[in-house]
Amino acid sequence: MTGNSVTICWFRRDLRLADNPALCDAASRGIVIPVYIDDHQPDGPWHDGAAHRWWTHHSLSALAEALADLGSRLVIRRGSALEVLKSLIKETGAKFVAWNRLYDPQSIKRDTEVKEKLRSLGVEAVSHKANLLLEPHEVANKQGKPFQVYTPFWRACYSSLQPSVPLGAPKKLVSPSVWPAGMQVADLALLPKIRWDGGMEQAWTPGEAGAAKRLAEFADSSVLDYAGRRDIPSVDGTSGLSPWLAHGEISPRQTWHAVLAAQRLRPGAALPAGVEVFFKEITWREFAYHLLYHFPATTDSPLKAPYARFPWRKDRAQLRAWQRGLTGYPFVDAGMRQLWATGWMHNRVRMVVGSFLVKHLLLPWQEGARWFFDTLVDADLASNTLGWQWTAGCGADAAPYFRIFHPVGQGEKFDPDGAYIREWVPELAKMPAPHIHTPWEAPPGVLAMAGVSLGQSYPLPIVDHSLGRKRALEALASLKG
Repeated sequence: MTGNSVTICWFRRDLRLADNPALCDAASRGIVIPVYIDDHQPDGPWHDGAAHRWWTHHSLSALAEALADLGSRLVIRRGSALEVLKSLIKETGAKFVAWNRLYDPQSIKRDTEVKEKLRSLGVEAVSHKANLLLEPHEVANKQGKPFQVYTPFWRACYSSLQPSVPLGAPKKLVSPSVWPAGMQVADLALLPKIRWDGGMEQAWTPGEAGAAKRLAEFADSSVLDYAGRRDIPSVDGTSGLSPWLAHGEISPRQTWHAVLAAQRLRPGAALPAGVEVFFKEITWREFAYHLLYHFPATTDSPLKAPYARFPWRKDRAQLRAWQRGLTGYPFVDAGMRQLWATGWMHNRVRMVVGSFLVKHLLLPWQEGARWFFDTLVDADLASNTLGWQWTAGCGADAAPYFRIFHPVGQGEKFDPDGAYIREWVPELAKMPAPHIHTPWEAPPGVLAMAGVSLGQSYPLPIVDHSLGRKRALEALASLKG
């Protein structure tokens, strides 16, 4: 099992066969050894959270089955990526290693080291663009600097973008005569020891096939209503593709072209409202990677320097109440419980619960970012960082410092009948619509008929909205000096 025709294809967050440039490159060279390396460091910065690892287990299982259908297999090992690759090269005689690029600080550091070391050993290491439409180094403003506001980013880079056609999956992969040893997916112990993942199993189908099915359903019809329905959490109005994108089971290029094809839109043609809004959301993800690449410290530090002296509070009890969905604000609590049960939360609600944490409670955005990163199946460092810095007002996009989402008003606007609240806060299920968003204001008789005992079956608000808003505005205004 030696010779220049042996190529190691290193899978990471690109767990798919279709539109996978590294895999296609490897397949074109001859013998292919697909490899996944678990170099997870539990004590490292921003390590994969529990929900993400759950998804990875099922995604790796699906990838292994798909490779077996091509007459191949997935070699799984654990350890330092560089050391594992060196061992595999020695065992197989591989002269090529191919992978698709990642853009977070830790991956860039690791991949640079791996590429330099392998090349010094006479091994050709080749990386590819696969997970973004435009890579961060390909994009700059008129001054040659990174964008820091989304709208100019969209207009300059994406409003007229015509991504190339996605690559097809290989029809067959040439296997070595003897396979190197590897672990089973179960050996990685990615699933929780105490099985709390029943809700996620009901909600999701990890893997490339699940991604393709969801994309087809969305592209064929739902995308046309996307602009009007994406803010209503009680309906299936979003694409729901974020977990598959986060694990690379589908590419943004596939997503873009699938929508164009399903709606019979030629590249460059005027876009229906729903399609344009959806493409802007894909671009928002690209913007997140643009910012993370150019400003890697923003995972933990505010992009806007004055926010480094923001007067954050410490209150473990209130943080815990927020995490558990026991704030006393039904719309906020519904979102946090949906997150815990399914590993996902509606995007509109993400903004509301985030604003509540950093504005009403004055608790650090980093606490929210870490909780989301641990509990989201679509945990993505770039998108998570952008979202939380945007919510806190300390990030890249233009936003008035006084933007504070009203936790009641947002619910009344986007969940007027309380359907979303009834699903995720069942103790309020019998509350009539006029009172479900503010149970603490309901007459005693209404509470009694609904079976609600404030402070017992459902908590009173942990902070008064008016006082929380006033405190936040004072804290924000203090930065202006």
